[in-house]
Amino acid sequence: MQTIKCVVVGDGAVGKTCLLISYTTNKFPSEYVPTVFDNYAVTVMIGGEPYTLGLFDTAGQEDYDRLRPLSYPQTDVFLVCFSVVSPSSFENVKEKWVPEITHHCPKTPFLLVGTQIDLRDDPSTIEKLAKNKQKPITPETAEKLARDLKAVKYVECSALTQKGLKNVFDEAILAALEPPEPKKKRKSQLFPQVAGNQEFLLCSPAKSTQVG
Repeated sequence: MQTIKCVVVGDGAVGKTCLLISYTTNKFPSEYVPTVFDNYAVTVMIGGEPYTLGLFDTAGQEDYDRLRPLSYPQTDVFLVCFSVVSPSSFENVKEKWVPEITHHCPKTPFLLVGTQIDLRDDPSTIEKLAKNKQKPITPETAEKLARDLKAVKYVECSALTQKGLKNVFDEAILAALEPPEPKKKRKSQLFPQVAGNQEFLLCSPAKSTQVG
């Protein structure tokens, strides 16, 4: 069975771990959320063939800058995450995260992922941002950055409501399986299979890389 390795990066507190827990368990974690999620293998059916999607969380804090790249070898696709209500995390996509992954894995495709979209219309969140003369990141702004940084595409989701959540990982799988050139042709063949036949078979966690 072919394995697809998907590594999730981005600033601390943008919801990377909640994203993975919500996707693999089909529910938002209501209590304790660990700094780093145990790695999981999820079985995904694509065109009638089973693939193992290996999901690897990373810690975004600077304390882990030397340790984090140990997760990068053999990565098939990266998810570069930011919170749509954290302009600093969006800025760090360009300043830190894309330079880091392209330094270690220059040929590996990546998606730009906006998280916490349920907070984009939240009055208290908007008010806090306004006090700093800031606004939530719009999809159009994020799509432009994705193009500028040569991401495969921009996708966004809410781990809380699960809106757009499955699509993030469908697109990650497609990016990992598609060669750079005939993207459109492969996508039309693969996407209905991914969207229609995904199965969750949670295996025992892979060896944990939990760091604190």
